[in-house]
Amino acid sequence: MAGPARSRIKGGVIKARLEFVRERAGEAGLEAVLARPLEVNLRLDDAIAAVLSPGDRDRIFVEMGRASADSNLAGPQRAYLREGDPHFLLRATPQIYSAYYQVGRRTYQRTGETLAVLRTYDAEDITRTDCLTVVGWHQRAIELCGGKAVRVAETRCRTRGDPHCEYHCGWT
Repeated sequence: MAGPARSRIKGGVIKARLEFVRERAGEAGLEAVLARPLEVNLRLDDAIAAVLSPGDRDRIFVEMGRASADSNLAGPQRAYLREGDPHFLLRATPQIYSAYYQVGRRTYQRTGETLAVLRTYDAEDITRTDCLTVVGWHQRAIELCGGKAVRVAETRCRTRGDPHCEYHCGWT
């Protein structure tokens, strides 16, 4: 009998989450998160929410995604930022996705001057928490490109039985 499937998320995702906890709660908060049982990424997410935001799980994962964008886009992915042009970054969605995940793909569709739709297909281990971090990551990434009044809404999600996850992005 085969054992449970293992997620093939790259280490940068976990590293960004642990950095987020350290920044928000210091070493003591990080130790509290790591002291909780960790079998898979879901347990890490549960531990982070329990320590940092027990009353509002969704908020903490959106914030975590925003912090991850700050971290990622200040380093080697800085080349994806172009002031005044969020579409420049969003066009690179397939390449950015592959920097984080080994399985699945994400597409980009420009739907207006300040509108776009992103879709994630065939990803492993889709979780609500991961989708919320995607929302936060893209909110912050668009802001870093100069977008104002940024809105990112997940309108479809595999966790709800949809065939793919879909994010509608808008800004002024």
